[in-house]
Amino acid sequence: MAMVKRPRLRRLGLVDPGLRAGRGFSLGELREAGLTPEKARKLGLYVDKRRRSVHPWNVEALKRFVEELRSKGVKV
Repeated sequence: MAMVKRPRLRRLGLVDPGLRAGRGFSLGELREAGLTPEKARKLGLYVDKRRRSVHPWNVEALKRFVEELRSKGVKV
């Protein structure tokens, strides 16, 4: 599951409220991890075409996932 930042709220004094579970990985995150949206969907990953942000923690999670699959012998 992709992690995304929550919006900052004015009533809280623009405090960073942290992260939440997102609806899927952005196209930029998939591209940096070496996946296409079609391959990601075949692997069971959710893709959110509306997201434009690229979070480094999501890219690292995707790279680890791909490496685990390759070590198990799955062709990615």
